[in-house]
Amino acid sequence: MPPVARIAESDIPQTITRMRSGERRAIASVITELERLSAAAPPLLKALQPHLGHSLVVGFTGPPGAGKSTLVNAIIGELRKAGRTVGVIAVDPSSPVSGGAILGDRIRMTSALDDDGVFVRSLASRGYLGGLSPAAVRVIDALDGAGFDVVLLETVGTGQNEIDVAEVADIRVVIAAPGLGDDIQAMKSGLLEIADVIVVNKGDRPGAEQTMHQLKGALSIRATMADKVPVLKTSAINGDGVPALIETLDGFGKKVRAQEPVSRRRRRARYLIARAASDIVANRIKAGGSGGLEPLADSVLSGTMTPHDAALRLLKD
Repeated sequence: MPPVARIAESDIPQTITRMRSGERRAIASVITELERLSAAAPPLLKALQPHLGHSLVVGFTGPPGAGKSTLVNAIIGELRKAGRTVGVIAVDPSSPVSGGAILGDRIRMTSALDDDGVFVRSLASRGYLGGLSPAAVRVIDALDGAGFDVVLLETVGTGQNEIDVAEVADIRVVIAAPGLGDDIQAMKSGLLEIADVIVVNKGDRPGAEQTMHQLKGALSIRATMADKVPVLKTSAINGDGVPALIETLDGFGKKVRAQEPVSRRRRRARYLIARAASDIVANRIKAGGSGGLEPLADSVLSGTMTPHDAALRLLKD
């Protein structure tokens, strides 16, 4: 049973009007309902549909220590100088025990918190290995519906498995930094394949040029990527390279905005469906089906049933 709604269904039209006028409390309330997937979430999502497709969604991922939050903060500043409104979703890792998260990204973005043209929401990853939870996609819809020009999505930064951002962002930015060692090797076999733009942050540090050379070399192995994926250098602390990065993102953005908005959103809908199906299967496995998991395990061990047949039986129960 979904959590009790804090927004009455009769108040939804007025709430949507308030959030689209920029009222921060209304935006926060809608996001909370969608994040909790409360009883108000389905009618809220339905009411938001006519207002979706405006925001350009830019996803940032990369290994820990690359300076993602600092770079996102610098990008926010440049976008605001240009008069663009910015929604930010910062995803932090969840505790495997309590499910809670420190949500430290909001602490690192304090310069943006007093700006009415910026709305920052921190989310927990909720244990999803791809770095995102389905709640993040619903929050994207809330910020899009609120009319933000750009939505910046910063993922956990767990390594090469963190590729869910490819399914939900219009533009994918992979961030590296000099001195990360084995993390660069991991990126070569995972994250680089989803990148539209690669950024070597902390570019004022020794080894930045070598890191750029390594990444360009990794791209050159894939002929389809070498000429399409720019590798840029930034120093988020002092702002070096950030305007050039935004210019590059704007170039991609023009191509994205030329697409039908529904086609862009369809990709996120497919992701949500796949995640929901995965959750249903995972819960079914944990529960063991109506007959229990142990008898199926015994059948596999005895050779009377293959693991494939056992899985099908589990899903049918």
